[in-house]
Amino acid sequence: MAEEQTELEERIIIKDQHTKEIDLVNRDPKRINEDVVKVDFEDVIAEPVGTYSFDGVWKASYTTFTVSKYWCYRLLSAILGIPLAVIWGFIFALISFCHIWAVVPCIKSYLIEIQCVSRIYSLCIHTFCDPLFEALSKICSNIRVALRKEV
Repeated sequence: MAEEQTELEERIIIKDQHTKEIDLVNRDPKRINEDVVKVDFEDVIAEPVGTYSFDGVWKASYTTFTVSKYWCYRLLSAILGIPLAVIWGFIFALISFCHIWAVVPCIKSYLIEIQCVSRIYSLCIHTFCDPLFEALSKICSNIRVALRKEV
């Protein structure tokens, strides 16, 4: 009985990874578009002091701007939202595929191959350069520098 319950919970968890509940109120929980599209009527249209239009025109302009922006966005998202979601899903799937099946294996292969080259390089340095530099250091170790001030 306990095994069946655990198996059922695992199936629910696996299913929930693809069909999780989305928040319909807070649609930008990670705030990636916080500074992008906050354009209000006052950000676009403003009348300086002394050049005011009729109050009715100002109110109608405000309402027209706000409602048309709202409905144009809704219409565009209804028409293009799903096709663009498919395109972006495909692009990110392609990026993930390339990363998983090409980039990481190439990097791992390179690291394995460079480790072999690194050992050969280290062996050559220790074999040829270490004795040379050790001899040079012994030659130069007896050099003394003295500073004298001539009057």
